[in-house]
Formats: sequence, C-alpha cells, structure tokens
Amino acid sequence: MRKKAALHNLGCKVNAYETEAMQELLEDSGYEIVPFHEKADIYIINTCTVTNMADRKSRQMLHRARKMNPDAIVAACGCYVQEKPEEVADCVDIVIGNNRKKEIVHILEEYEKGREGIRKDLVDIGHTREYEDLHLSRTAEHTRAYIKVQDGCNQFCSYCIIPYARGRVRSRSMESVRGEVETLARNGYQEVVLTGIHLSSYGIDTGTDLLSLIRTVHEVAGIKRIRLGSLEPRIITEEFAEAIAGLPKMCPHFHLSLQSGCTETLKRMNRRYTAEEYYEKCELLRKYFRNPALTTDVIVGFPGETEEEFKASRDFIDKVDFYETHVFKYSRREGTKAAAMPDQVPEEEKTRRSNILLDLSRKKQAAYEQRLLGTTQEVLIEEEIRRNGEIYQVGHTREYVKIGIRTEEKLANRLVQIEIENPFQIIH
Repeated sequence: MRKKAALHNLGCKVNAYETEAMQELLEDSGYEIVPFHEKADIYIINTCTVTNMADRKSRQMLHRARKMNPDAIVAACGCYVQEKPEEVADCVDIVIGNNRKKEIVHILEEYEKGREGIRKDLVDIGHTREYEDLHLSRTAEHTRAYIKVQDGCNQFCSYCIIPYARGRVRSRSMESVRGEVETLARNGYQEVVLTGIHLSSYGIDTGTDLLSLIRTVHEVAGIKRIRLGSLEPRIITEEFAEAIAGLPKMCPHFHLSLQSGCTETLKRMNRRYTAEEYYEKCELLRKYFRNPALTTDVIVGFPGETEEEFKASRDFIDKVDFYETHVFKYSRREGTKAAAMPDQVPEEEKTRRSNILLDLSRKKQAAYEQRLLGTTQEVLIEEEIRRNGEIYQVGHTREYVKIGIRTEEKLANRLVQIEIENPFQIIH
C-alpha cells in the first residue's frame, strides 16, 4: 500500500517552487500525494521566516499536522527551521534546512528505518557555495511555470533575516535552467517566470548575468512569454532595458523592489540607492516599453520613519504611478540591525500609514486598468470561472492584468486577442 504524503507551503515563490519539486520527487518515488487537510502518513511543511507572523504561521501548521495524525511523520523544511530549529523540536520528527530539500525521499526512508528521536539535516548555510539543483516537469498551474534560478542574498538590508536563512548568492547553471524550460515547453507550458531569492544577483558567482540567462530562455521553442520575479532597481540600466525590450517574448511587467520612497529611510535600510535613482530606473523601463505595469513592495513604520519621511515616501509612490503597491508593516526581526535601532514606530501608527498607502494603491490600480478599456490585449487563458451567472474564460495580459471573456468555449492554455469593452472583463 502506497504511503500518503501531504505538503504545505508558506512564503515566497521560491518556497512554492521547492515545495512542488519535493512533491514531484515523492510522486516519482511512489508516494501518493493527498491534500494537506486529509489524513496522511507523512506531512511536510515548507516554512517561512520573513516576518514574525510567518514564524507563527509556520508553527501553527506544524502543530496542525501533528493533531491531524499523531502517528504520522511530520517534517519541517525551509527558512524558519534553518534559522530556529530548536523552536520546532516539540512537534516534529524531521528538521530539513535549506539546500537539503532535494534529499527529501532519502531522508524520509532513512528516518523510517529507525524512527527514534528527531532527525536534523541542516547545513552551515552561510558558508555553502553549492546551488541545490531541484527540477520540475509539471506545476500546479497548467499554463505558467515558476522556475527557481538563484538562491541566497548578499545584500544584508538592515531589516531582513533572509540572508541568514538562505546564505550567500548561488546561481543555477544556464544549462540546467534551459533543460527545465525545454521540458516544461514540451509539456505544454507557454509562459515561464524566472525567480530567485535575489534574482538580480544571478550569475555574480559564476561569471555570467541575468541578461544572458533571459536570452538563453528566450531561445526555447514553445515558450511564448517570459516574466521576471522581483528585481533590484540597480539592474535596470540603459543597456539592460534596451536589450530585454528587443526580446519579443519578454512581458512588460516589472516588480521593482522599493521599500521606501524616502532616501533617508533607504539609507537606514541599507538599500544602496536613492529615491531619485529608483525613479530614473522606472523612466528607463517606460522609455523602452509602452505602458509597462510597474509594481513594487513598500515597508511602512521602519524604525525612525518620521511623519515627514512617510509623506515623502507616499508622495514618491504617487509620482512613480505604480500599477500596484504591496504594502507591509515593518516586522522587527531579532538578529537584524534594524531590530536594535531607536525610535521604533508604534503598531497603530504602522497600521494608519499602511491604510493610506493601500488606498493610494487601489486608486492607481483602478486608473491603470481604466486605460485598458477600448484596447485589445493578448491574454493567455488559464481557467474558467462563473461571474454574475455568466461563464468567463480568464487569463492574464502580458502586463499581468487579469482579464475575462464571456464565452463557454474552452480556451485553456490558448493565447487569445481580447477587446476590453467594459470594466467587468477586468477580474480581481
């Protein structure tokens, strides 16, 4: 009888990729994959530690797994356990740190031979230079595939714990990336998203760069669209923007991490660019792409952020005119420089500032989508939904705006030209 395994992912797209890769390894080894809420023989939780809330959710899911089947093997993987393995010792059987997930099947088999005590598989993540080469041939999504091409970060922003949990920059070989993309293309995927912990650093450890990787992926037959994960603004040079604009498969959708629109705050964050330099990068993208969708992340309530600094950040976000702004309240992380900074901002003030930026983001998003009315957009259809009693085929434009067309015709995984005639076709 096949053993049943259930997996649950917390955190970023890189974590999601790794969870799917572990699932594929288990499936290929004969395990039956079941939903996480069902009774299983093995539960695997890929944890996150980016915020205090992420730590809390990770612990909750580990305890939930134990309650669902007290006799099951519970394995905790990823960033939270890499940073704080001692905090999960009371509710798990196996602790698997970063750079060890590709060994999931072997680790489980070895544990089941003895099942005594807690098995810990952790590496000194701060000193390893090995890239953990996981692979996917299929994903939960049937049209778009996220591909992890890089791990680790050398930036050490003053608020961020991730360099300690993920280690230094390690890049995947272009041959490995191309091989995976070719497999996915043969399996019908038309869109790929290149992602990593610090994607802009791709290749600094191997003598290549992100642009070379994009060009390599662009050569793969069957792939119609290429997207990029979160980018540092400094990678956007005249040469880079002009080069990617010359690649027809490149989507005009760019997530440029900002964190603050105030230069003084950026200095305390150790972000290594000014607000003015960031704005220049956005204008470069708009120079080479027509109406690109620019999205970003912003932290409110960073230590020492005065009302004047917050207003400067808010005005800057208004000026850049993002399609969408993801707003986060500063989370104090033990072990980072920012945790020891004076003038910590009260939670209620963080909430007030967050609400102001979220309101601005909603207005900017509505304005960007309003400009799409009356235009014809290429949409890669992904799913069928029912809305207001009508059936819609739904997918994303090249700018990653979700669009629906009212029809019962099955269009999944097809590129369709859709005229956007009314706001109801824009799906939220």
